[in-house]
Amino acid sequence: MSLRQTQGSNIVMRRQNHSSTVEFILLGFSNYPELQDQMFGTFLVIYLVTVMGNAIIITIIFLDQSLHIPMYLFLQNLSLVDLCFSTVITPKMLVVLTSKKATISFGGCFAQMYFILFFGVTECFLLGAMAYDRFAAICHPLSYPMIMNKRLFMKLVMFSWVSGTMMSTLQTTWVFSFPYCDHKEINHLFCETPPVLELACADTFLFEVYAFTGTIFIVMVPFLLILLSYTRILFTILRMPSTTGRQKAFSTCASHLTSVTLFYGTASIIYLQPKSRYSPDTKKLMSLAYILLTPLLNPLIYSLRNKEMKRAVLKLWQRKVALHTA
Repeated sequence: MSLRQTQGSNIVMRRQNHSSTVEFILLGFSNYPELQDQMFGTFLVIYLVTVMGNAIIITIIFLDQSLHIPMYLFLQNLSLVDLCFSTVITPKMLVVLTSKKATISFGGCFAQMYFILFFGVTECFLLGAMAYDRFAAICHPLSYPMIMNKRLFMKLVMFSWVSGTMMSTLQTTWVFSFPYCDHKEINHLFCETPPVLELACADTFLFEVYAFTGTIFIVMVPFLLILLSYTRILFTILRMPSTTGRQKAFSTCASHLTSVTLFYGTASIIYLQPKSRYSPDTKKLMSLAYILLTPLLNPLIYSLRNKEMKRAVLKLWQRKVALHTA
């Protein structure tokens, strides 16, 4: 074989090696083994409560015809997103916390990243739509049925889900088009874009520009619209004659904004700068804030404080008891 042929075959082999990563290793908090044991129990409880809370909301709204109005149908979609969002991440994360060497296949990593982005983007737009729904209901109560009609509701829901599909397909395909050489260790608990991108042995500048602009559109624009909506709502609340009504409305708005700020704030910090200078452990904790806490808090904030939801739960429970005693 000639020297030129040998060099050519070596180049081909190197290129194949650069793109032939079969699996990744998820490091988790491997530097703190005693902490991982404590985290496992905590995360398992959070996941079970999240699944139960969101599943109850989905079921109750489905069964109770009186809740088939935009406000609760938006909430049903949000609960479905949160349930799927947690299920895509937490079970694998629990495996990582209990394994000395947790691996995930190339295809598994692709799928996990795709669904994280899909449900994350969908939630961003759903929260924005829900804020607009509350703005229309509180600030324009008389014309609310005409503003938030069935057609507009369907458009907002479809836009949220379709946007999630488009953005996740584009971003995940782009991330996994980069060569990864022999870099296999993902310093994270799951396949999130920033830690995976750090392993790429190619120039990712264009992707980082896209990630920055995409995050502004997906995260910052809905967040600003939510803030504007709640600002108008608060001004409307201040004009309420009843002190009790004002206190209740303020409490509800504050809890909604807490959940929204937690979700959008941590997500924007992580995705606005995929290769930021935060330490890996800090990035993991920030990811956990919106991965674990938001799906856990949303059922508590949007449902358990709501009289109609409490009434529907009680009605369903009484029906179940009546069937057993009959």
